[in-house]
Amino acid sequence: MRRRNISIFLILSAFLFILFALDLLTGSSSISFSEVFRAICGGDVPASVSRIVLGIRLPKALSAILAGAALSVSGLQMQTLFANPLAGPYVLGINSGASFGVAMFILGMPLLGVSASSGSIVSSLGVAGAAWIGAALILAAVAFAGRRVRSILVILVLGMMLSSAVDSVVQILQYMSNEQALKSFVVWTMGSLSDVTPVQLCVMACSVSAGLLISVGRIKDLNMWLLGETYSRTMGLNVIRSRNMLFLSTVLLAGTVTAFCGPVGFVGLAVPHICRALFREADHRVLLPASVLTGASLLLLCDIVSKLWVVPINSITALLGIPVVVWVVLENKTFA
Repeated sequence: MRRRNISIFLILSAFLFILFALDLLTGSSSISFSEVFRAICGGDVPASVSRIVLGIRLPKALSAILAGAALSVSGLQMQTLFANPLAGPYVLGINSGASFGVAMFILGMPLLGVSASSGSIVSSLGVAGAAWIGAALILAAVAFAGRRVRSILVILVLGMMLSSAVDSVVQILQYMSNEQALKSFVVWTMGSLSDVTPVQLCVMACSVSAGLLISVGRIKDLNMWLLGETYSRTMGLNVIRSRNMLFLSTVLLAGTVTAFCGPVGFVGLAVPHICRALFREADHRVLLPASVLTGASLLLLCDIVSKLWVVPINSITALLGIPVVVWVVLENKTFA
């Protein structure tokens, strides 16, 4: 089994590298592999080629890797923590909470006479901070309900209701906002990897890395959570501290991606199940790195397809993720 896992990890790593190269080659302008390679290595290439590769395609590909890894790991953590196969940043309303925070920043700040223009480090941190706060509020509400209600169905319905309430408030903000702020927010809601600026990419890389480090440090906790909260406590796990750290990790991962890439759905829900099916494992020492590789590869693939068909990346992630959701529902006959 160990040899089989190593083989799958090698295949996933090779697949990730191939998709990363294809993503750099895919676009409206035809650029050869040698030109892409020379542009990245600082070789002699036309200025237009260097601008396209280094200024557009490379940041977009790196954003796809970071976003795919972050959403997948956050989904894995939520499914384990809530013992819920349909848990994920999108389904539980965490993405909606982050969206609410971003809406408050983009739409609310101009109403107070404060500019929320993008591009600066202060603006990037403001958007990220607003998304973290919004995601944390929704996650705290769902967690509070989850401790009192054990029904998976009730928790999922609560997540959807919170999302609807948040969406209503966002619509009110949209109605009250000026044209420029409204246009910026509508474009953001479509979900895109191409609008991430170099400053935002740096903030995103730091935040996602911090979230992943917390996840890696809590792998043992995640394995204990599989046995249930009561048994984990008897095994010596500090349940409150562990839960809070996993919440912090999820807020950093899902909140940051939503802040800079928009609400990208279904990746966090689908990828953990794909990894469980591939490795036939429940051990998070296997599932966590597998989710990083698979999530990054999946979002790179979605980015390539979105470039070829010229459609929003959210449409592609939904088309790939919904069949996985249907499969999970059919496999889990009861949700009460």
